[in-house]
Amino acid sequence: MVSDPDLLDALLRLAAAAGCEVQRAVDPPQARAFWSDAPLVVLDSAAAAQCARAGLPRRGAVVVAVRGEPPASVWRHAVAVGAEHVITLPEAEQWLVAALTDAAEGPRTNGAVLAVVGGRGGAGASVLAAAVAVTAVREGARALLVDCDPLGGGLDLVLGAEDLGGLRWPGIGVEGGRVPAAALHAALPSPRVGRRDGALGVLSCDRSTHGPAPAAVRAVVEAGRRAGDVVVCDLPRYPTDAATAALTVADLVALVVTADVRSSAAGARVATLLGRHGRPVRVVVRGPAPGGVEADEVARAVGAPLLAAMRPEPGLARALERGEAPPRPHGPLAGAARSVLTAVRAASGARS
Repeated sequence: MVSDPDLLDALLRLAAAAGCEVQRAVDPPQARAFWSDAPLVVLDSAAAAQCARAGLPRRGAVVVAVRGEPPASVWRHAVAVGAEHVITLPEAEQWLVAALTDAAEGPRTNGAVLAVVGGRGGAGASVLAAAVAVTAVREGARALLVDCDPLGGGLDLVLGAEDLGGLRWPGIGVEGGRVPAAALHAALPSPRVGRRDGALGVLSCDRSTHGPAPAAVRAVVEAGRRAGDVVVCDLPRYPTDAATAALTVADLVALVVTADVRSSAAGARVATLLGRHGRPVRVVVRGPAPGGVEADEVARAVGAPLLAAMRPEPGLARALERGEAPPRPHGPLAGAARSVLTAVRAASGARS
């Protein structure tokens, strides 16, 4: 309920940026129809005075917005109507966009954030990341698959989604702050998983060598977490700023290591780097083991607990070349993905 035309224009612009539907009231009787159920009420000074005089009941999440320094009368009106906040625009625009985003998305739910890293090149980290996201969708969740490796060739290729419409990192205009999860999913390619459409969003680096900015990675990951998504980040082995941003917000890090001595040695070095970020690191060992090295031996050599051991999956390489989304529902890759998914959900619950 805002009568100042310049302030109204600013508020409508911010609501659009937040993906928030707005119901406008012109007087207290009209406002009363929305007063109790609206997740957020925004008033200007005149509206606050009118609503207080009309005796609208006290409620939470009432904001009085003004342009410039608020005079003493604004504070009196805000107290009278029971407002929780008095904000000044444009200084408080970022705060208001966040509040409007929360209003649009509804009650916050805690999603789970997984970072997947290969112990060496070709370990299969991207394939496992895609498999975890697909498995989450098959189990009824919504998933967000985030590519943080600009030299990886594009994570959309793993799922055969390179021809699907939607934005990749080079086209995402995210510089930080709050991102509405619904708008994000609507903008991304979404390969069909089983009979479900729209439940898997893939944010790929495409074929560009320019990776995402750290603030953009944090904004995207936190958007998925707030919306209750399973967010899976495919990270490079080298510590880029974007990879570090994902690691700092991850609930669990899955380090994929093949079952051989050289990979174990390389994985140990990567595990040391990952451990500096304070997030729990778990090892996923991928077969075959040409020298007969056991999965628990690999985990001991890497220096991190074993999360899953995965035997080779027949036909996987051919399926990837044909652009068929991994994994088969009951193959070794799917089994490992379910173990990782269970572990990251447990880690997310413990963290929250």
